Amino acid sequence: MDTKSADAFRTISEVAEDLDIPQHVLRFWETRFSQIKPLKRGGGRRYYRPDDVALLKGIRRLLYGEGYTIKGLQRILKEQGARHVQAIGRGAPIGPPPEVARSGADGMPRQDGPSRAPVPPGLDDMTLLTAVLAELGECKRILDRALQPPAEPA
Repeated sequence: MDTKSADAFRTISEVAEDLDIPQHVLRFWETRFSQIKPLKRGGGRRYYRPDDVALLKGIRRLLYGEGYTIKGLQRILKEQGARHVQAIGRGAPIGPPPEVARSGADGMPRQDGPSRAPVPPGLDDMTLLTAVLAELGECKRILDRALQPPAEPA
């Protein structure tokens, strides 16, 4: 997506690749979040505006990165609006979530994992992000190896 300008419209395949999710997930999200309104041309081909992409990035971050439920995210969109979620998609801080937004299917608040450790003094964001990226790369390597089919007996 580096060849297009920031203001260019994106196809569903470009957005799906950028967000690292399947195209059918984007189409499913359109059924759950009325705020997602790509331009549709002849043949039903979708074109996403930059604001649409930012909204989708925010939705992805809240659902996959922060553990929100679809119902919780619908509530955020209703109460705080699409602009808030677009800002999150552009990297804005999330802030404290409403209790219901992070609830499980039974309506009870989910048990989140351990709280994040404070950043050691003297580490800048780039150093911290580089370390996290290296750790994620190692996690991916381990998962890729685990997902390989078993070797055939000789």
